[in-house]
Amino acid sequence: MELVLATHNLHKVREIREMFKNLKHIDVRSLVHFPGYQPPEETGTSFKENAEIKAAHAAKALQKWVLADDSGLIVPSLDGRPGVYSKRYAGEDSSDAENRKKLLDELSSATDIQRSAYFECCLALASPEGIKKTVKGIVEGMIVDSEKGRNGFGYDSIFMKNDYDKTFGELDEQTKNRISHRRKAFDKLIITLEGIVLNR
Repeated sequence: MELVLATHNLHKVREIREMFKNLKHIDVRSLVHFPGYQPPEETGTSFKENAEIKAAHAAKALQKWVLADDSGLIVPSLDGRPGVYSKRYAGEDSSDAENRKKLLDELSSATDIQRSAYFECCLALASPEGIKKTVKGIVEGMIVDSEKGRNGFGYDSIFMKNDYDKTFGELDEQTKNRISHRRKAFDKLIITLEGIVLNR
């Protein structure tokens, strides 16, 4: 079975491909393999809505099974920001570093409890006929006061999971992939994926 990841983000592709390594009958591709495809605008107000928009659009356009991810960082003391704007928090074409700097600046005088945060990931699975399953994973932690580590991407170097003493940016890839919000969402999807493979 061929499954297309509805993303050009090579970091996400690598993470999700690693999670698929034990599902031998699924051939994972990404939008890199479909250069003529134009993704839709992400107009949703939640990660779930955006994941479903991306999955349904790509599945219909490509006539393939598609898995779409929408995820980001939520800081309750900032009214849920960056939220669905995590990727463009400091501006439409902002870099990861610019987004992290803006968030750190906003939390510069915050107390420990105000630094509480969590990553949320929604995965939407779609066939050319429409959405088949949507799942969510969350990992809770806090925003540290300065960047630590060079691994990962996005906000990883300023996010520390509860009960850990290293940021996601300091953890090795295998450890992060085992405990991440994306992994938690993926684990909820495995039975559905296995069922689809068996019924083909």
